Amino acid sequence: MVVLNKIYTRTGDAGETALGDGTRVAKHSLRVRAYGTTDELNSVVGIARLHAGPELDEQLSRIQNDLFDLGADLCRPDMHRDGEAEYEPLRMVPSQTDRLEREIDAMNKRLEPLRSFILPGGSALAAHLHHCRTVSRRAERNTIELSTMEGVNEAAIKYLNRLSDWFFVAARIANDDGRADVLWVPGANR
Repeated sequence: MVVLNKIYTRTGDAGETALGDGTRVAKHSLRVRAYGTTDELNSVVGIARLHAGPELDEQLSRIQNDLFDLGADLCRPDMHRDGEAEYEPLRMVPSQTDRLEREIDAMNKRLEPLRSFILPGGSALAAHLHHCRTVSRRAERNTIELSTMEGVNEAAIKYLNRLSDWFFVAARIANDDGRADVLWVPGANR
C-alpha cells in the first residue's frame, strides 16, 4: 500500500528523482520521460472522462488504472532482477492489451470503414480522445526509445501501441459513430 503523508521531500531539488528500485537518476532521463509521459496521458484521460457517458467512462477508468500500472512498470528498471526485490514489482501483462483489443473490435463493429483520414475534432469528447491518442503515441515513442538502451517489458510497449488505436476508434464513436468525423480534404486550402 502507498502512504503519502508528506508531498514534498526536497530530494529532487537538485534535478534527480528515485526510480522504483531506489536508484537515483536525472529527472530528464529517458526512463523518467517515458513514465512521465504516461502520467501526462493519465491526466488527459481524466479530462476526456468529463465528457464521456457511463460505458465509455467505465472503460476510461480501467485505462487510467492500467496507466498507473504502466508507470509502476516503467519506473522499475532491471526486470531480470525482479526476483530479488523485497516485493513483487508490478508489470504489465498481455491480458491488459487483450482487453483493449476486445473493446476496439466491439466499437469498430459500429463504424463504417474510413475512406479518408480524419481531422482530430468533432465533438468535445472526440477532440479530447484524439489528444489522448497523440500523447499515447508520444509515450510509446519514449518507451520504445528507452527499450533500445535498457530493458523494457514487451507487454508495456504492446499496450501503448494498442492504446493509441483504442483512442482513435473511441474518438470515432464519440463523433456519432463516425458520422460526425471531420474528414481531411487534401490540398483544400491551396
